Amino acid sequence: MGLTAGVLAIDAGNSKTDVAVIAHDGTVLATARGGGFRPPAVGLEAAMSTLTATVTRALAAAGTPTVAHVSACLANADLPVEEDRLTEALSTRAWGATTRVRNDTFAVLRAGVTEPRGVAVVCGAGINCVGMRPDGRTARFPALGRISGDWGGGWHLAEEALWHAARAQDGRGPATALAHTLPAHFGLTGMPALIEALHLEQVPPHRRHEMTPVLFTTAADGDGVARAIVDRQAEEIVTMVTVALTRLDLLGEETPVLLGGSVLAAEHPLLTHRIHALLAERAPKAAPRTVTTAPVLGAALLGLDDIAAPVESHERLRGQYER
Repeated sequence: MGLTAGVLAIDAGNSKTDVAVIAHDGTVLATARGGGFRPPAVGLEAAMSTLTATVTRALAAAGTPTVAHVSACLANADLPVEEDRLTEALSTRAWGATTRVRNDTFAVLRAGVTEPRGVAVVCGAGINCVGMRPDGRTARFPALGRISGDWGGGWHLAEEALWHAARAQDGRGPATALAHTLPAHFGLTGMPALIEALHLEQVPPHRRHEMTPVLFTTAADGDGVARAIVDRQAEEIVTMVTVALTRLDLLGEETPVLLGGSVLAAEHPLLTHRIHALLAERAPKAAPRTVTTAPVLGAALLGLDDIAAPVESHERLRGQYER
């Protein structure tokens, strides 16, 4: 007799979506990868169409049309009202008897801990932070950009680097090697040429994220302005972590702090070392580590939590992703 499908796990970010069908005992029955989940950019129906195609492939590969429970960790599920809307949208697809939607940052957190307890910061295109305790208490931020008080993430860092480089070029700001390293990355002679190329989209908008690694390289080479931007990012990350720990009454307890997303997963030494140093000062019981495990594991573990699967199921599932 075949294994029955217990959880449909979905980790849907802005750039890609991973889906896994998990048996009640934690065995991975099937996986699929598809395009990103971006309702704000393309509309909910188009985003759901892309997601549906990926889920359909995974369910077909697993040989089942439905599962007991859908555990979806989705980008752009930043507010409770958005989680409610997305829960309704997924529920109408009838992929599972029950459905729970969380922000995708929770997937990074759960992937990095053996029990649902800790704080995670995701610094990728944007920045977000969540915390959770086994009793169900959570701490989170709206993470909507500047209107919700956020600073940082890959896109923001690229803009900061560009802003400082432009001002250095025309004399409005302090000198920085960014005025040379940024245009050089695109094969251009200087900031006026780069500004023009970006404005006229001769350098496509999606390539702006390439300026973030240039920023880190320039900072590592000793540039003061670039270093200050990196230090500011570390400050923001540690501030979010400290606030989340305080809200959950975990500041005085040994607590895992998971660092995820493309910017943090790259483990740039200046950023990583500064984060660890600041945490040692402000949250000395925090235990930071970088998470490189696929976040869909976190979505699947959360799903097993939701259906009260035994610990053996969790261990079996984790073993298939971490071997």
